[in-house]
Amino acid sequence: MIGTVGVPARYGGFETLAEELVRAAAAAGKAHRLTIWCSRPQTSAPHPDSFLGARLRYLPLKANGPQSIPYDALSLMQAARSGHAAALVLGVSGASALPLIRATTRLRIVTHLDGIEWRRPKWGRLARGVLRGSEALAARWSHEVIADNPEIARHVRDRYGRETLAITYGHEAARSTPPADISDLGLPRGGYALSIARAEPENNLALILRTFAARPPRPPLVVMANWGATAHGRDLRQRYAGHPHLHLLEAEYDPGRLRAIRDGATLYVHGHSAGGTNPTLVEIMGFAIPVAAFDCPFNRATTDNAAAYFDSADSLDALVPVLTDPRLAHGMGAELAAIARRRYRWRDVTQAYFDLLGL
Repeated sequence: MIGTVGVPARYGGFETLAEELVRAAAAAGKAHRLTIWCSRPQTSAPHPDSFLGARLRYLPLKANGPQSIPYDALSLMQAARSGHAAALVLGVSGASALPLIRATTRLRIVTHLDGIEWRRPKWGRLARGVLRGSEALAARWSHEVIADNPEIARHVRDRYGRETLAITYGHEAARSTPPADISDLGLPRGGYALSIARAEPENNLALILRTFAARPPRPPLVVMANWGATAHGRDLRQRYAGHPHLHLLEAEYDPGRLRAIRDGATLYVHGHSAGGTNPTLVEIMGFAIPVAAFDCPFNRATTDNAAAYFDSADSLDALVPVLTDPRLAHGMGAELAAIARRRYRWRDVTQAYFDLLGL
């Protein structure tokens, strides 16, 4: 597995996917057949050489940002030289290495495209060009291409004339651990709106914070993000940290504490506007609470049009009192949970990957 920060998951959806695949493989007695490439600068010391029986290999590069290009390419070349039969490549950053890998090795390449990365507002013109080219290379040179959302599949089919395999994410892991104590966080009692995202412009945290800062204090808003990791996040934290009914939490990765934070929410606000099927959105659907999601085709496909949707501060402000009405809240939450149980099950996801990779 190539393209993640590493395991156990402490960053995002690809890391969660990698960990779930390892756990499922360990339960089936075949984790020893897996190797995960990890970023030494982004994982905590000590750096073990295995996780639940899967081998871990480290590179002295970051798995995201500009360094993701050599990180993924070097991981691919090491995987090919190590005699692996297949590589699950998560993201397209290292796709420039694929023609050489295909020409000189028998490594089977399965690429998960993630979202349409080059459309994200955070990238400049040069980065967008590189990412657009990487996406084209991945679509051309991968043996199989995975799309986790129907809109991504449509994009690949229309742009590259290629069919994709549909594999999504699971929702159960978010509720599989008992809730832990979070009394140190001082969160509001009686329920709150919750948003969890990386502090990137395309996740619309600025819009969400601005809307709730201008509203009456009910419900209060809790936002969890990696505020210090980006200039955008640092600016938002400085601007809103002292607001009386906004609670800005640092990114949390402990499963029990995450469970407790989600348990306290009565409304989830999902601002992601880029990418495909977002794992955080899939996970919150299992908690049976209303969801207000940014209005884009990816989010509508993920929620099967069963959430509420906003595209501005005004439209979000109008949704909040409706979604906090207990009568509507129960019905929407129950419908979203039913969709999660039907469409987003880890046992189906992991088996699909195992079948694809020949495990």
